[in-house]
Amino acid sequence: MRKMIAFCGLDCEKCDAYIATKTDNQALREKTAKLWAELNNAPILPEHINCEGCRMGGAKTIFCSTLCEIRKCVKSKGFETCGNCPDKDTCPKIAPIWQSSPQARKNLEEAKADA
Repeated sequence: MRKMIAFCGLDCEKCDAYIATKTDNQALREKTAKLWAELNNAPILPEHINCEGCRMGGAKTIFCSTLCEIRKCVKSKGFETCGNCPDKDTCPKIAPIWQSSPQARKNLEEAKADA
């Protein structure tokens, strides 16, 4: 499986936090922090927007490193991603991601088929 596919199936290479980190783009950090702060009603600052990928070593956003319930769940169960979990089709944690981004589910299904 491609390492830049997150535990939930989102493609980290398309994430603005990842892109801002890899390109050291301060304007994109500021834009992303503002958007994420509004969406999450949380004090997210540009310096929080650093991430090298959900399943990779290195920097993570505060959400990805400590707050993401999906990441915590997958790691506690010892799976590589949600795609390996037998409860994925009824999971209330992953459902919102897959509803808003059907490609995330497809990414995990494709990876499982390639394995």
